[in-house]
Amino acid sequence: MSTLQDVMTQLRRAGTAQNRKVYARHGAAEPMFGVSYKDLGRIAKPLKTDHALAAELWASGNHDARVLALRIADASAMTKTRARRWLRDVDNYILAEALGGKLSEAPHARELSDEWRDSPTEWPASVGWFIVACTAEQADVWSASELRGLVAQIDTEIAERPNRVRHEMNGVLIAIGLRDESLRRSVLKVDARIGPVQVDHGETGCKTPAIAPYIDRTLIHREQMAARRAAKAAAKAAAKSGA
Repeated sequence: MSTLQDVMTQLRRAGTAQNRKVYARHGAAEPMFGVSYKDLGRIAKPLKTDHALAAELWASGNHDARVLALRIADASAMTKTRARRWLRDVDNYILAEALGGKLSEAPHARELSDEWRDSPTEWPASVGWFIVACTAEQADVWSASELRGLVAQIDTEIAERPNRVRHEMNGVLIAIGLRDESLRRSVLKVDARIGPVQVDHGETGCKTPAIAPYIDRTLIHREQMAARRAAKAAAKAAAKSGA
């Protein structure tokens, strides 16, 4: 079993000065080693799910350790108390989205999203909305009428919300637009009304995606993937019948 010291040593050895510069431009702050996502994946793989180690990594205060913590934490074991405590430490969008993604798989995902979305503070609201983006297509989490209410709220509020909250709201509109055709029509009406969502990405190459084109590309991709799966299944069935 790996110890905190073992993993921190691996992270330190994998970090680079160039990655530290890149992550800093994305809002990450020291202490950090600057570990690439490829190396984070390599380090995380043998650790599998280790909630106790994740807690120790998060408590270290190191940016890379916290990203790794959110890869190996057990979503089913994330209590509301721990989620709120970790949220207080979030100070950049990398951690905000990583935490939101992990919590979207937790038992309290909907409750925490409801608690945080309307916060006037950037990171709690960002995490709350990112949870919506991750769960919008799950009928057991959101009814269609609830999602229409969120679309209406975004339509009214998005221009005035903090920078990264606007980005996450944009993502929510995309996710809701992918849920079904009726919701997609509602989203596209709002998209036409609000226009491109303005988000300051600083000195990075990141962009906030245009809603309608992104939905179109995703739907086409899904259709292509479904066709490939169907063709593969048909070929398998044909081979089996001919055996």
